Amino acid sequence: MHIAEGYLPPWHAVAWGAASAPFVVHGVRALTREVGDHPESTLLLGASGAFTFVLSALKIPSVTGSCSHPTGTGLGAVLFRPPVMAVLGTITLLFQALLLAHGGLTTLGANVFSMAVVGPWAGYGAYRLLRRLGAPLMAAVFAGAFTADLSTYCVTSVQLALAFPDPASGIAGSLAKFGGIFAVTQIPLAVSEGILTVLVLRLLSQAGTSELVRLGVLTAAAGRKKEQEAAR
Repeated sequence: MHIAEGYLPPWHAVAWGAASAPFVVHGVRALTREVGDHPESTLLLGASGAFTFVLSALKIPSVTGSCSHPTGTGLGAVLFRPPVMAVLGTITLLFQALLLAHGGLTTLGANVFSMAVVGPWAGYGAYRLLRRLGAPLMAAVFAGAFTADLSTYCVTSVQLALAFPDPASGIAGSLAKFGGIFAVTQIPLAVSEGILTVLVLRLLSQAGTSELVRLGVLTAAAGRKKEQEAAR
């Protein structure tokens, strides 16, 4: 999904940067408040950022000027809510552009909007909806990670279609082409990311039960049960 350096027309790059900026600013405030109120969450925040960095660095060549890969944003969105992930995702994308030549600085705004803004919000929405409907926690976590991944690529397809409409069929035709190519690799990757996110959260629920209760991921009753199981 990382759109390569210089691939977007300049005014597209500026527009996507402007669209992403308010979310990142809001996220900085949310992250500052989280760390200030709960310093003990720093380790889990770092783990969420590292999870995103590692997964989104595993790229597979896809559409010209872009690539296909997991995003890793669903975990942080479930744990800390989407505003915080806007910051962690932006930091991830910035470091990848500078250190790995993965994405770029001119396309940073577009990549932030798809992976660090839309992905976490869509994933968190799916997670919350299933929880309210009474779905098991891990099923909701899987849906959140799967949706965060897939929605990121839907947005990237729109971004590329707007920048490069098909000469014959226009934006709609270009969107169908970009989306169809991404779907070949991205749907299996989204399923794999959902499963991996569930496994990671299972480990976290055993090692950091009290923190997950504070974050609202586990209920108090479920937290006590986890602690009793760990004490046996």
